Amino acid sequence: MIIKAATLLAAESSPLIPHTYELVVGIFAFLVVFLVVGKILVPRIQKTLAERTDAIEGGIKRAEEAQAEAQALQKRFSEQLEEARRDAARLREEAREQAAQIKAELREEAQAEARRLVEAAHAQIEADRQAAFAQLRTEIGRLSTELAGRIVGESLEDEVRQSRIVDRFLDELENSNAQAVR
Repeated sequence: MIIKAATLLAAESSPLIPHTYELVVGIFAFLVVFLVVGKILVPRIQKTLAERTDAIEGGIKRAEEAQAEAQALQKRFSEQLEEARRDAARLREEAREQAAQIKAELREEAQAEARRLVEAAHAQIEADRQAAFAQLRTEIGRLSTELAGRIVGESLEDEVRQSRIVDRFLDELENSNAQAVR
């Protein structure tokens, strides 16, 4: 018994061996903490971690989708830009063609106007020449009858006779000019 009492005494006084009530309270506290942590905190922590994982993965997925959309928009923009460049080149070419056509039309109109002016000038010159010829004929006739009257010594005032003489003189003059030209 002494040994038993010594062991009991030693067990009760040993700092490494806890008392029974401390063991019961410790086990009970451990179970309470284990249940609280296991049933309440762990699911919340797992839920929070799952939400964060989803948020991160969703963010990555959204970023990838946004990047794909941005690339699609950039491709569409590039295609539209290229189409706009082609349209601009086509419009420039059409404008050049229209300018050339307008230039040709204006040139034709100017040439037609120049021809019309030249023809009008020729017609005016011809009319002036005919008027001058008629005036010269009249003046030559008057001078020739006056000269003939002085040479002959009689008056050639008779208009019918005067006209016949002038016409005959001018016809002879024209015939002699025509033969000289040949």
